[in-house]
Order: sequence, then C-alpha cells, then structure tokens
Amino acid sequence: MKPRRIPLPLLALCLLVPVAAITLGCNKQQTPSEASAEVKPAAATNAMAAPAASPAPANSTSTAPKPDINGTHAMQYVKEIVAIGSRPPGSPGHAKVEQYILSKLKGVDVEQDKFTAQTPIGKFPINNIIAKFPGRKDGIIVVAGHYDTNYPLPKAYVGANDGGSSTALLLALADQFRGKELDGYSVWLVWTDGEEAFVKWTDSDSLYGTKHLAQKWQQDGTAKKVKAFILVDMIGDADLDIQEETNSTPWLSELVYQAATNLGYQSHFYQFKAGIEDDHLPFLRIGVPAVDIIDLDYGYNNVFHHTVQDTLDKLSPQSLAISGDVVLEAIRLVNARQ
Repeated sequence: MKPRRIPLPLLALCLLVPVAAITLGCNKQQTPSEASAEVKPAAATNAMAAPAASPAPANSTSTAPKPDINGTHAMQYVKEIVAIGSRPPGSPGHAKVEQYILSKLKGVDVEQDKFTAQTPIGKFPINNIIAKFPGRKDGIIVVAGHYDTNYPLPKAYVGANDGGSSTALLLALADQFRGKELDGYSVWLVWTDGEEAFVKWTDSDSLYGTKHLAQKWQQDGTAKKVKAFILVDMIGDADLDIQEETNSTPWLSELVYQAATNLGYQSHFYQFKAGIEDDHLPFLRIGVPAVDIIDLDYGYNNVFHHTVQDTLDKLSPQSLAISGDVVLEAIRLVNARQ
C-alpha cells in the first residue's frame, strides 16, 4: 500500500537481545511534523517498555460485554480478498475487490466517493467506499483502512496484510454494526483507495483517496462532525506489534492504548514509537482528531512489506481479533468522553 514506511532505528546496542530496525512499509515518510503512508525514514523513537498508561478517560470502565470480533471470520474475508490477487487502481483486480466490498454491504447505507486522480503516470479512477451506521448522538466516528495494493507490483503480490487485513477488518466491523442503531455517535467505515504511490512515495504521489475525501468533507461541513478518525493498517501480522504513531492526535493515541489496556492487549501496543505517513494525515491537516493503528514491523526488519512474501501464512486470526476488539473499545471510549 504505502510506498515505504518509516524505518525505526535499532534499539540500544548494549542490550543483549538485539532489536531490529523497523523499516516502515507503505511509502510512509516521516518529517518533524508529519509522515507518509509509505515507509519513509522517520525519526522513530524507541520505547523498550510499554508507556505508562495515561489517565483513563471518563467512564473508561464499563459493565458492557467486552468486544468480541470473530478473528476466524475476519480471516476468511482476508482469504477471499487475497484470492482476487493484486489490486492496484485501474486493474481488473481492483474492480473485483470494489464489487466484493459492495456485495458484503447490501442493506447498508453506502456512499461511493468516485473521482479521477492525476498521477505521475497518468489518470486513474479512485473510489472511496463509505458505509454509514447511524447513532443516537450527534457526531461521527470514522474507522478507515485502504483496499488498494501497490502499482505496479508482480501479479504474484497479493497484499494479504497491506491492504487485505484492513479491508477484511472493516467488513468484520460492518457485521457488528449492521441492523443496529448505535447508542453513541454514528460510525462510518471507509475503505480508502489510492493510498499507495504510483511511482515513489512523495507528498503528491500518495494518499490520493483520503486527500480527496478530506477536502470534500471540509467543504461540505462533514469534517466538523467527525469526533475521531481511526485508521487501521497492516493489523493482521501474526507477530502483532502496533507502533505508537507520533503524528497522531495525542489524546486519541492515548485512548487507543487505554482501550488495549482495558482488554488486556497492551503487550501488543506501543513498544516502539514511529512517525508514519499514512491515510490519517489529510484529516489531521484539516483539524480532525486522528490516530493510525499500524504494525509496520512486518517480519524481521520489515522484510515482508511490499514483497510477494506478504501472504496469508504471515497473518493470524488472533491479531485480527485483537485489532478489531481494540477499535470497538476505542469507539466506546470516544463515546464516553464528555
């Protein structure tokens, strides 16, 4: 998806256990203020131990049943997506995955944000797919993840984790919300498109879908209604290690860690810090609180990222379940904020 992600420097060499530098995949690049969806060298800060838990948000405890995403079900979605093959914009695989997503959203209020993107190699059709689940509170929580794969890569590249896992998790979340009126804010699930670069990750060659959508929502007033933008990316890695993404809105990043802690999943979160350029950046730039839930440490030294080795055997249902449960708990915590 994103060109390359920000490489994390090696942890202190004096430690007996070596820690590999994490090369951020998806053309994410980090600068002092922002990072890109591909792995670009970002000055990532190391944290050997999980950060001290931030003060719990108001009403952080609840007697409600804990979230329980079915990881096996989510993994089945990944398998069906991977079976389509490579999915760069403009390709037959891309058209097939669009129809696949839409086929799983029958009966849901769906909006398609279609436009033509000018890229360094020509014009390409881009389509952000938005599924809307109404809530009783006035406001919107967005959960997003991209479904495209890099352009071009070998046909053997299936993007199981990079694009496949996020697409599948959003479908699993849709299954949770379908047919219900939500007690809190409305939840919009957004399958973003054109996240990956067409040539090389730069500010202009990346994040096509979310740049367009952020501008649209800013102009029509939707952006002011968004209470939180939660991005998921590469969250199926069997060795799940979600980085603390430093471009994210601090309070929302802390809330995600609180959600993981509430569910007992904190060991999978925030062992390292990294600035990553990803689909949350266009929304941060227009003032929307946003957080990137991403594991850019995919294989030793991120060796599987953007390669034909990004395959199903590197993923696990448990990682998909953990990521989905944390997203649901984060939604609950956002709703609990006064």
